[in-house]
Amino acid sequence: MTQVILDKIQKVYSGGDVAAVDDFSLEIPTGKLVAFLGPSGCGKTTTLKMIAGLIQPTTGRILFDGEDVLPIPAEKRGAVMVFQNYLLFPYMSVGDNVGFGLKMRGVNKRVITERVAEMLALVKLPDIAKRRPTQLSGGQQQRVALARALITEPRVLLLDEPLSNLDAHLRDEMRDLILSIQRDLAVTTVFVTHDQEEAVLLADQIALMFDGLLLQYASPAEFYQRPISERAARFFGGVNFIPARRDNGMVRTDIGDFHFAAQEGERAPSGAAVMTIRPEQIRLNDSAENNSVRGRIRERIYVGTYTRYKIALGAHEIEAIRSADLPGAIGVGDEVNVHFPADRIWVVPA
Repeated sequence: MTQVILDKIQKVYSGGDVAAVDDFSLEIPTGKLVAFLGPSGCGKTTTLKMIAGLIQPTTGRILFDGEDVLPIPAEKRGAVMVFQNYLLFPYMSVGDNVGFGLKMRGVNKRVITERVAEMLALVKLPDIAKRRPTQLSGGQQQRVALARALITEPRVLLLDEPLSNLDAHLRDEMRDLILSIQRDLAVTTVFVTHDQEEAVLLADQIALMFDGLLLQYASPAEFYQRPISERAARFFGGVNFIPARRDNGMVRTDIGDFHFAAQEGERAPSGAAVMTIRPEQIRLNDSAENNSVRGRIRERIYVGTYTRYKIALGAHEIEAIRSADLPGAIGVGDEVNVHFPADRIWVVPA
């Protein structure tokens, strides 16, 4: 198990004048699973390759358990990367692919055979050692690539978009497998994704990146409950944003003034701000009088287990979600009481 620290990492490619990754610092705790999340081109894979030693940073340090690993070549660093396109050797059997890393180290053939069997059993493919990669499905190839990485007992496991090439049902299976193996082996793991749901389901911590910069590094719950900015909130499905002014424990808007309970990590200073609240945290036709305003239903979308409403509040439109199990039908054109619980309002800088 290995702690990884990225200390003010920057990468400027030759001939470029804009950093692909800039001033990137974070700590990946021993044995944890961390996601690098963000849109295409934000620097996620570049950062992953710098950890692996496949790309050298322009400036900064990378530490494994306090040791600067930048002078150590990729093949001796102990960070193994599973690429998005698997990169299995088509002319080798599955068993030879999985055991390739040990063969390069000069490990005894009998030991390699035993370890290959263990790894294929670990990824739930115990009987395919003699097949060729071309005889496997995409999901099976992904598992073989994972087994090939794990057989070398890496200090750090790096996964580049591990689920992107799989069908929906295979993504669920592979996600569960990755999570199970990571927990069993307690190997420090970093994976790249552009899918916030995938990051939330897998990761202990998420590093949200935009334009080569680290915007927020937090647990999945914090991104939903305490986003650092409107941009972070929108990336995690936030849709309700109302211009406001914060005045101590009050947030003042043109639809009304609301009490809110400032939480640890709350960042908006007094003055211009944006009030946000997630759709599922708004209560409709609640009897509460405080923090409530009247609105009119403009659109109703039935989704089975819940109904999504678009509600006009003065010049603004917000969205709310209501469980299908709650009594009392609400239809388009109805006037409703819209309640914003004080402990669910979050205020971010304007």
